Amino acid sequence: MRIIGGKFRGRALAAFKGREIRPTSDRAREALFNILAPEIAGANVLDLFCGSGGIGLEALSRGADLVVFNDVSEESLAVLRKNLALLRAEAQVHRQDFRVLLSSLRITFDIIYIDPPYKSGYGAEALRLIAERGLLNAGGVAVLESDAPFAGEAEGLVKYDERRYGIAYLTFFENR
Repeated sequence: MRIIGGKFRGRALAAFKGREIRPTSDRAREALFNILAPEIAGANVLDLFCGSGGIGLEALSRGADLVVFNDVSEESLAVLRKNLALLRAEAQVHRQDFRVLLSSLRITFDIIYIDPPYKSGYGAEALRLIAERGLLNAGGVAVLESDAPFAGEAEGLVKYDERRYGIAYLTFFENR
């Protein structure tokens, strides 16, 4: 896995061994950041269910002011910390259940990336908590990665786009 754009462009990142972790494909990451390009510089970004941190690290590379990473897996966070060290980048790193983190955050975000384990149902729950807690700034974007089109409700957030990249669907929500 490599950083696609920005100041760390082309830098190789540490990755997981094995098949338990499903990183966002380069194609999906590139498309995501082409869509979000105008929103990234100076943004506060939350990479929820971050895995090795590819999305948040890409945001840092492209000029985000603050990136908050969260995952419950210590193995994931060890790879993330290794990647932060490789890039000499700073960020907030949390190891908490997403519900606990979303209930305790005292900052708001311009971009929130939600990539829960597929078929877990955590995506809809995370969107609900984000809306309830007012964690997405006005005009901000929340992106849910999943293995199927989003069919639920995201009360308080407006779904405005959905795209498929291989097996991954990226569903975009905004706070109006």
